[in-house]
Amino acid sequence: METSAPASPEISADSPREGRFTLWQHFLIWLIGWAEYLVIRVLGPTLRYSISFEEGGPPQWYVAPAIYPFWHRCVIPGTFFARGKQMTVLLSSSFDGECSVRPLARFGFRTVRGSSTRGGVRGLLGMQKELESGHAVVFTIDGPRGPMYVAKPGPVLLARTTGLPIICFHIALENPWILTKSWDQLMIPKPFSRALLRISKLIHAPPDADLDRYRDEMQAALDRVREYAEANVSRA
Repeated sequence: METSAPASPEISADSPREGRFTLWQHFLIWLIGWAEYLVIRVLGPTLRYSISFEEGGPPQWYVAPAIYPFWHRCVIPGTFFARGKQMTVLLSSSFDGECSVRPLARFGFRTVRGSSTRGGVRGLLGMQKELESGHAVVFTIDGPRGPMYVAKPGPVLLARTTGLPIICFHIALENPWILTKSWDQLMIPKPFSRALLRISKLIHAPPDADLDRYRDEMQAALDRVREYAEANVSRA
């Protein structure tokens, strides 16, 4: 582990850093970024969102500062629903992460770079700074590459350090298109379909919290809200 002070987190949609990617990759980053933005911008306004809360959940869906984990396959409806809130998203430093920086910025998100597999310590320190600045932070908690529906412990570490709550959520879509060959089974909403956002009860991890126990509690909450949302979206 590095002992020097961490670099400042990248909080804006800067251009890809020179030397990290080839010219062709720079073009693909631009192309994929615009494609992501246009898909969300075109389909998002047509969705009919409903919100449901577990008992013991927050008084409203958006609380800042707080820690919001969700499954990677919900990124399209989640990005549009939470647009403009200046929430901070943890993105990997990989090519895939670079593709998402600009579209997220266009929807009013902040970004910190790092992941569970690359730059993880730097990423968590950056997210802690964002929480201390009053921003809510968001984790695609089985990202960046899975396994699907397996939560990583980063939010518990942050909750234990900051004393802020974890609020799990899931957005189910009515009969979406599903990218069956992608690791996350990404959902693409059909125009004018229903979307149900289910919010979990608050999870508070004390400073001496057992990491495995509270990771399991977060995993259970993520499973509950997913199962509820998927079972009830057609009636939302």
